[in-house]
Formats: sequence, structure tokens, C-alpha cells
Amino acid sequence: MISIDVKGLSKNYQIAEKEPGLRGSLKYLFLRTSREVKAVQGINFSINEGEMVGFIGPNGAGKTTTLKMLCGLIHPSSGLISVAGYKPQRRSPKFLRKITLVMGQKQQLIWDLPPIESLLVNAAIYGISESETKRRIKNLGEMLELDDELYRPVRKLSLGQRMKAELLASLLHLPSVLFLDEPTLGLDVNSQIRVRDFLLEYNRKYGATIFLTSHYMADITSLCERVLVLHKGNLFHDGSMASLTEKLTPYRSVKIEFSNLYPLSEFRKYGSIHESNDHYVHLLIPRERVIPNISEILEKYSVTDLEIKDPPIENLISRLFLKDSKK
Repeated sequence: MISIDVKGLSKNYQIAEKEPGLRGSLKYLFLRTSREVKAVQGINFSINEGEMVGFIGPNGAGKTTTLKMLCGLIHPSSGLISVAGYKPQRRSPKFLRKITLVMGQKQQLIWDLPPIESLLVNAAIYGISESETKRRIKNLGEMLELDDELYRPVRKLSLGQRMKAELLASLLHLPSVLFLDEPTLGLDVNSQIRVRDFLLEYNRKYGATIFLTSHYMADITSLCERVLVLHKGNLFHDGSMASLTEKLTPYRSVKIEFSNLYPLSEFRKYGSIHESNDHYVHLLIPRERVIPNISEILEKYSVTDLEIKDPPIENLISRLFLKDSKK
């Protein structure tokens, strides 16, 4: 069953332009001009219940704008959105009980109070009974490895502990659709791993749909089999990470070590030589030629070690984003 359905979604903003100085200020006051910025341009995608999908793109690509439209915080300029069977822009109470939005750079916990106080307030807002509130806090707290931290002032918690407490507060009403915007922002490696493990467990236990945006590719690769890439407001890719890699690079990296010395010129026919030394060559071979070329190399040469892999996905994504920023 489809949990999130987006058709022809677009968002345009009118941005007022102002020249510097007194003349610019007077002109801005009486003869104001503006230009249209197309933040999101006619994107389409569907996400099934229980699916975990990564949403990536450079700063300014339209990711946060899309998230806010999916949550109903801003209205689209055109297009249709359905989330958990509801139209987000109506912001109905039933819809709000189905979703949550977690933003790594925002906090809802009160700084000078322990998290448990904010949790009790959230429970009252959602009309959760006292016994059910205790049960949920206990279950989610165990999943997040939170215990005494819930009873210490937020200002005395580490960043990792605060982020986990923020997650608990956002999930106390057990939403079925999670919109996560940089949930591991600023966390150390161990804290990032704990948050990812929790999200996997929450997904398995409650069958929640998770829509995740992050600049940490480890978040995406470890949690999401499917990834959406937004590029200048357009949907550049919708599919697996493997198919994204194929789209971004037409070659595979092949590193070979030999027991004997061979003329470097013999390997030019197999691919582009990236680097080499006496007993080693690093080739970049077109994907469609990897199997026949490697088979021939193994037959003709004395190979002691062989490594075949795709270039790191972080490098490919970074190169795509860099290209985007220069245009």
C-alpha cells in the first residue's frame, strides 16, 4: 500500500530584489521588483508503507522545501500530495497523529528541564493515557538506550543524548510516517550508529515509513535501499544506490598486483591507467568490459591480488553536487 504519493509537485517563490544604498532602498519602497525562484519543479514519486527512502541533494536543491510540503507546513504551487491517505496542507488532527518531522538543527525539548517533563507535555497534547505514556517511554527509552538521562536537565546532556531524547519526544505518539531532516547532524560516529540502529529497529517493530534526508552518506547507505536525488529542483534519480552509481560513473575501479614485471603498455587496451608501479596497476575499466577484460588478464598474466569495486559513492555524489554548484 502506498504511504506517500507525489504527482507533479512544484513550489515557486517570488523573491523581492533590492539594490544597495539609499537609492536602492527608495526604489525598493516605491518600485519594488521581484523574480521567481523555482525551488521544486514537477517531481513525481511514490513510497510504500514501511519503506525507508533516502532523499539527498546539495544545499538549495529543494529538499527542505519538499519535506515541508509533505508535512503541510507550506502549500505547493502545483501538484498533488497524499501522505498516509491525507492531504498534508489541510493539517487535520488525524494526519498530524500519523506523522512526525525531526530536524537535526531544531529542538523541542526545554533547555532547563529534564526530557521527561517535555515527554509528559507531548503525551497530554496527543491525549495519551498515563499508563500508556509510561509504557511507551519505557519501550522507546530502552530502544534508544536512555534511562537516567531522561531525568537530567537537557542542558546537562551530551549532543548524542539530546538527539536521542528529541527522537523519543517526536515518536511518543508512534507515528507511521517519519520525515527526518539531518537527524545525525553534529553527532560523533558512535552516536550516529546508535541513531541508525534505533531507526532500523523502529522500522521493523512498527512498520513505519521513513523519509530521510542527510548529508552523511553513511546514514543513507546503511538505512536506505532506495534513494531519491534532487538536482536543481528536479528529480535526478529514483532507484537503488547501485543504479545511482552506474548513472554517475561508467567505469569500475580494478586494482591488480602481479608476481612478475610486465610492460605498462600491455594494459592500456584494457582500460584507463589510473596509477601503477613495478608490480601493480590500477585500471578504470568500462562497466560492460570488466568481465571479459579481467578474464583475459587472469589468463595471460601472473596475478597475485585483484580488487574490483565501484568508486566511493561519497566521491560520486560530491562530484555531482560540485558540478551543480558551478552551473
